[in-house]
Amino acid sequence: MTTPQAPSTPDQTWGATPAPAPKQAWSPGKKIAAGAVAAVIVAGGGAAVWAASSSAATDAQAGPGGMTGGPGGMRGGGLGGALHGEYVASDGNGGYVTKIMQTGEVTELSATSLTAKSEDGFSKTYTITSAQATGLATGDTVTVVATESGSTATATSVTDGESGGQAPGGGQGTPPSGAPTRTG
Repeated sequence: MTTPQAPSTPDQTWGATPAPAPKQAWSPGKKIAAGAVAAVIVAGGGAAVWAASSSAATDAQAGPGGMTGGPGGMRGGGLGGALHGEYVASDGNGGYVTKIMQTGEVTELSATSLTAKSEDGFSKTYTITSAQATGLATGDTVTVVATESGSTATATSVTDGESGGQAPGGGQGTPPSGAPTRTG
């Protein structure tokens, strides 16, 4: 049986793990490569900030959500090409409500309901008020914003013309009296 021997060098401690080798300094090539990567990251970040600020300026000119075509309108940008769809908006009381938006031709109209048909063939009937029906006729192009409860869609906004005077989740009712009834 052999007896363990003490370390042969004075800077080693009995049972200790040897110290790792010292790290080597970066070569000039690695330093240049790291600098180039950093420059690309900084330039990319600057370009992203510039693009975001340019987009924000355009959106501010366009209206809420970048939608153009009048005050908060639906045509020309953002969701401007939307024919119909659903979205969720605040109900103003801490809750949420599902809204429907449709731009299309009035195919049926009464004092209490309106049926609109979009260019893609989508058709929906909305409950409206007599005030919302005022000034509308079969064949007019309208933008309807409505809330849906069960199978009933109740219009909160009916705007005559393709510009759609209300943003999604926007106004309640019809345009003010004296406002143009046909745009575009």
